[in-house]
Amino acid sequence: HSPRDPLREARRLAETISPEENQGPTIILGFGLGYAAEAALERSPGRPLIIVESRQEILKKSLESRDLSAFLRRRNIAFILGGNGEAITYALRLFEKNSEYTLAQRKTLGTIIRNHALVNLDKEWYDRVEERIRTWYSRDDVNRATLRRFGRRWVRNLAANMNAIPELAGISRLAGTLAGKFPVFLAAAGPGLDQTAPLLEEIRQRCVIITVDTALRFFIRQRIDPDFAVSVDPQYWNMRHLDRSPAPRTWLVTESAVYPPVLRHPFAGALLCGSFFPPGRFIEDRLEPKGDLGAGGSVATSAWDFARILGAASVWIAGLDLAFPDLKTHFRGALFEDRSLTGSGRFFPAETWAVKTLRDGRPFKAKDSGGGTVLTDQRLSLYAAWFENRFKAQPGLRNYSLSTGGLAIEGLETVPPETLLALPPQREEIDALLGDTLRALKADREDPENRRHRQALYKTARDSLLTGLRHIANVAQETGETARRAFQTGNMASVIEKIETAGREILESEVKDTAGFLFPNPVDLEQQLQSPESDKLKRHLEYSALLYQTLGETAENTFKLLEK
Repeated sequence: HSPRDPLREARRLAETISPEENQGPTIILGFGLGYAAEAALERSPGRPLIIVESRQEILKKSLESRDLSAFLRRRNIAFILGGNGEAITYALRLFEKNSEYTLAQRKTLGTIIRNHALVNLDKEWYDRVEERIRTWYSRDDVNRATLRRFGRRWVRNLAANMNAIPELAGISRLAGTLAGKFPVFLAAAGPGLDQTAPLLEEIRQRCVIITVDTALRFFIRQRIDPDFAVSVDPQYWNMRHLDRSPAPRTWLVTESAVYPPVLRHPFAGALLCGSFFPPGRFIEDRLEPKGDLGAGGSVATSAWDFARILGAASVWIAGLDLAFPDLKTHFRGALFEDRSLTGSGRFFPAETWAVKTLRDGRPFKAKDSGGGTVLTDQRLSLYAAWFENRFKAQPGLRNYSLSTGGLAIEGLETVPPETLLALPPQREEIDALLGDTLRALKADREDPENRRHRQALYKTARDSLLTGLRHIANVAQETGETARRAFQTGNMASVIEKIETAGREILESEVKDTAGFLFPNPVDLEQQLQSPESDKLKRHLEYSALLYQTLGETAENTFKLLEK
């Protein structure tokens, strides 16, 4: 701090904080003697405070040097001390869950005050914390952009696959099947997967094999049949990873909004996880819950969660690099590599594609599993945070990495392949257990009486969904038109009650989540308003007209997509 007037210096730093309530947390990087943290609470008493300090001894010295008892009695203060700074994610999630800020206010979230003397002392550590903060706050922008781009595709996929919901069993039927008796080998599609190629047969003798869809061709080329392949990405290009990769002895684990040809691929059978999207969830909840599968943005996160649900004794992972070791992006022979080589030309060689892949994800250097550094990016670091959170939530499930050179992930221990090969071979026992379980499951699905019962429940649920969507579309369109006319004529007071009644009716509808699934960001609607902010009533009516008209169109479009 300033040796002359640290309190004044702290107050000057705190002037960057919005004094308004419900604006999300203020983050202090470097606690020091606590002047900046006290000034932040003085500036905005209602805002949560997250204090990040790399060195616990500094916090101890501050408590010895100053009386901070009044400060520590305040509510909504979180300390992130030492470690790798990963706990910042927990604090952000906690305060976001308990706050009441609006979508418009999210733009001002995460005000950061830096104690530069301390930050510069441990610059690499604080840089990693700031990267986690940026990743956390960028996730909603990514999700909204993804929804805008692919939302209609997801609904179209679901409409084409709707009949699979009553036909296919859920992964919940396999919960605990392994009962902690057998380990699982999980194959992700990173470049580290190449290291396991000579060992696959030995691994198969000892483990249940689960692969992500992007790595299935790796096993097919090695003439090894995985037990399960996980494919939950709804996009067309993700489906192409299955090209020329028949797997008649492998069971597919998928989601009802997957690209339709995936369900026609030559697998031994298919299982559904619970839908990630409201339309599919609505049907499943009224038919039979399929079993939730974690979704952290990568199919590898879902595959790991499936291993947990199976009841794995331990999980041995290869290819979960979440980085670019030796500037490689995937295992050798992956679809990404084949596409870049096939499309390579004089003015756009494969190397240009590789550089673009490495550059476009906001790359940065981070600690690797061997203690050195490796190139990763913002998206991959977000996946790493998901794995770290899940590993901590399941402390009894040990996770081992057979790949070297990837991103360091807390809770994932790097071991030599010999550690896995020391396990006893038990493929006959694995085949017997899985074979009996899956044959019984298949027979239950094919039983005529069970099938008739499921079809009756499915028809009722689908009819309820379509009827509810059409009703919301009508109510929203009528309300939007009423608000528009009142806004134009100035006869405003008489329609307020009608708007509120329509809002309550929509919020009480059992299909409201599906009706609003494709709804745009409300912040974008607010930016279209023309009324002055000083005229609250007129602005409210204009916004109501725009909101209900948009909701009516969204519900109608969803209805038409699902009706086909």
